[in-house]
Amino acid sequence: MQYKTIVLELLKQQTELHEHLRITRRLLPTLEVCAQQLKNNHEAWKETLFQAKPDRDPSQINSQALELALKELEDRLQALSPQDDGELPTLDNAMAYLVGRTSIN
Repeated sequence: MQYKTIVLELLKQQTELHEHLRITRRLLPTLEVCAQQLKNNHEAWKETLFQAKPDRDPSQINSQALELALKELEDRLQALSPQDDGELPTLDNAMAYLVGRTSIN
C-alpha cells in the first residue's frame, strides 16, 4: 500500500497547510510521519475489526480498516487548518498534534 501517496493527496487538499509545509521545507518529514501513522492505525484497525468479527472476509476488514484510519487522519489534518485569524498552528504544535493523537493504543 502506498501510504505516502495517500497522505500527500490528503495534504494537497489542505492547500494552505501543504503550502506552509512546502515553503518551510517540512513537507517530506510531515509526510513521512503521517504515512507511518496511517500505516500503524490501519494495521491496528485491521486487528481490532478481525477480533470483533473473525469470520468476515479479510478484504472487507482491510477496506473498512483503511477507511477508519483515513478518517482519523483527515480529521487531524482538518484540525490543523488555519484558525479564524488565518494563522496556521506552529509547526512544532502541529507535529505534536499529529504524532500524539492516535485512536488505537
